Amino acid sequence: MERTMIFWIGLILLGLASVVLFGIFWMVAVVMHPASRIEFFKGLVPLIVGSIIFMLIGVSMMRQSSNSSRR
Repeated sequence: MERTMIFWIGLILLGLASVVLFGIFWMVAVVMHPASRIEFFKGLVPLIVGSIIFMLIGVSMMRQSSNSSRR
């Protein structure tokens, strides 16, 4: 099965969004003090939502590329 440019771009988007989400959850779980976790988490809601959206876009691009290469 041949991998197209759309597949690789989707894979890069998925990887970058996964790294950002892991970094956010690592900061909340390990680095932040218990009293400031909620306030820190509230400030990162747009980044979390954006990362989830980019993960969905990346997965859909990878699926679209796989479906178009099968035809």
